[in-house]
Amino acid sequence: MTNVPTPAPAKPVRTRFAPSPTGYLHLGGARTALYSWAFARHFGGTFVLRIEDTDLERSTPEAVQAIIEGMEWLGLSHDEGPFYQMKRMDRYREVVAQMLEAGTVYHCYSSPEEVQAMRDRATAAGEKPRYDGTWRPEPGKVLPAIPEGRKPVVRFKNPLDGEVTWNDFVKGPITIGNKELDDLVIARPDGTPTYNFCVAIDDLDMQISHVLRGDDHVNNTPRQINILRAIGAELPEYGHLPMILGSDGAKMSKRKDAVNVMQYPAEGYLPEAILNYLARLGWSHGDDEVFSMEQVCQWFDGSHLSNSAAQFNIEKLNWLNNHYIKQADNERLAALAQPRMQANGAVFDGAPALAVVLGLLKERTNTVNELADAAMLFYREPQPDAALLTQHVTDAVKPALADFAERCKTVEWNKAALAAMIKEVLAAHGLKMPQIAMPLRLFITGQLQTPAIDAVLEIFGRDTVVARLAKFL
Repeated sequence: MTNVPTPAPAKPVRTRFAPSPTGYLHLGGARTALYSWAFARHFGGTFVLRIEDTDLERSTPEAVQAIIEGMEWLGLSHDEGPFYQMKRMDRYREVVAQMLEAGTVYHCYSSPEEVQAMRDRATAAGEKPRYDGTWRPEPGKVLPAIPEGRKPVVRFKNPLDGEVTWNDFVKGPITIGNKELDDLVIARPDGTPTYNFCVAIDDLDMQISHVLRGDDHVNNTPRQINILRAIGAELPEYGHLPMILGSDGAKMSKRKDAVNVMQYPAEGYLPEAILNYLARLGWSHGDDEVFSMEQVCQWFDGSHLSNSAAQFNIEKLNWLNNHYIKQADNERLAALAQPRMQANGAVFDGAPALAVVLGLLKERTNTVNELADAAMLFYREPQPDAALLTQHVTDAVKPALADFAERCKTVEWNKAALAAMIKEVLAAHGLKMPQIAMPLRLFITGQLQTPAIDAVLEIFGRDTVVARLAKFL
């Protein structure tokens, strides 16, 4: 783990989250967004949302909306944006023209087939496949004749020797030789700019001070650094986060793992649990496991970031979600649970207040969906299994149940009084708690597994309990 110094006040902190809208917001992207957001908040800086939508074949408005919805659900509010690269084409073309004039980029007329042949020759010679610089202008070099009717790409004149080194504030110093990089295409034949060029110009124009992103971008960083240096721009600081592995230790996949952030609200997770879990998945603050986003913003200064891959653990997430469910306001939980319960046939008219029911049940559930399913016993007519009734409603127990039903008409209706009354009935008839609790559970809820029977009776209310006892007795 490495440390990053507190930035000098002369350079305001500006971070960005820059997803490509080719799908949903995935867990790795959400973690990157969280860290970038928290870093900006820690230093009183600015968090920018940028949509990198130049991949016209794969980018969709639906994916843009999915990303924004995911950010909103998590509460990662941006200060500026969203900025769309497709709306910045004039700016990119302006910079390309300036670089052509300065000689830091050049027109290349090699066809895709010719470039592939260059790569194949290099591979056959045991070298790294690359463009061979046919159209790269050099002093004294005679360029080929321009093929008739062929539109050129624009290539960046990458330095031929030397190295690109940066002090990555996650991974430490990284050095990549310029010989490893060929002359990158920065604009296609139709004039549309390419990814690395757009990113470099965006980071310049948006005055991004710190770039936090996944380590699949490490190979892009020297290309972007060289472009920024070629136009005399100040470089941001870079930090590359290791990937998140699935529970099996392999790369997370849609088939095995819930990688879409918006699957989690559908499955009954709270955003604060997801945020807390993601924050800890690659960063630490001592031994703390549970913390608020206010604390994350207070502590997250770019240090204590792990440089090794983190492994997703659903049991740990469930433990956290259970913690936050127990802390959550019952009315909030009711608003989340009610649609699922209605879809499952719950009847709320004349039934106990849902918030009260959830308050009784939430201690033992890991998700809102589990909580909603557990609460259904209060919102449907009991239909106990006949075999269970035969097993538990024996001749020895029936007189006690009748006695209990009669006392229900006059007992003070609260948990303590009901518990005391049950003990009196047990003592009067020489029975043990399960002998009366099991039949009562079947009569009132239709199932054997419920919270404490006195709490269940209190919530159902006298009228419902008396009516259901009368039905079965």
